[in-house]
Amino acid sequence: MQIIPIENILFMLIPIAVVGYFYSRWIGNTKEIAYATLRMSAQLLLIGYVLEFLFTNNSLWSGVLIALFMIAVSSFIALRSFQTKTLRSYLQIFSAIAIGGTLNLIIVLAAVLDLESLYVPMIMIPLAGMIYANAMNAVAISAERFNNEILDKSYKEARMFAFKAAMIPQINALLAVGLVSLPGMMTGQILSGVTPLIAARYQIVVMAMVLGSSGISTILFLLWQKRNDS
Repeated sequence: MQIIPIENILFMLIPIAVVGYFYSRWIGNTKEIAYATLRMSAQLLLIGYVLEFLFTNNSLWSGVLIALFMIAVSSFIALRSFQTKTLRSYLQIFSAIAIGGTLNLIIVLAAVLDLESLYVPMIMIPLAGMIYANAMNAVAISAERFNNEILDKSYKEARMFAFKAAMIPQINALLAVGLVSLPGMMTGQILSGVTPLIAARYQIVVMAMVLGSSGISTILFLLWQKRNDS
């Protein structure tokens, strides 16, 4: 696979600078794009070193702690969608992501991939990251839409709009894959030398996994809003 020299990455600052300029002019925020880019770079470089260590540690407890950390952070980020941030809201988000995401993760690791151990670091960690991140996004979208709709609509109507909004990115991704886009995992496998047909199988699993985890997490979250409303 082609190794990217660190200095070559700097060329990507050109399109980012264009986006940053218009973001500053149109939205009035001169720092957000730069801050997000610097934070992204720092986080990815840091996680690179962390993963180098974790990939040599096959302790199941390490896997559990990593999953809990991912769920906790993703829940905190999703909480940003709430105007009023409470411990109850956080726990509902945490539980929805944990149940919906972990269920799909276990199915993939134990049944689809049929691994001897559920914790193979270089398999479990990337898959868990994809699952919890997508569940986070879906729950955050549904929470924001639900909170807006519930102001002048019934619970069932607000739930319908919120669930549909959360599923739009997931369904669009299913419809576009292979025709409009080659997703990251499939592209990465092809670049690393895996045959396209094998890469396609893995991508089917990933797409189903993402839809399942996002959907179940969102369903649980919206069902719990009924109890809040009653």
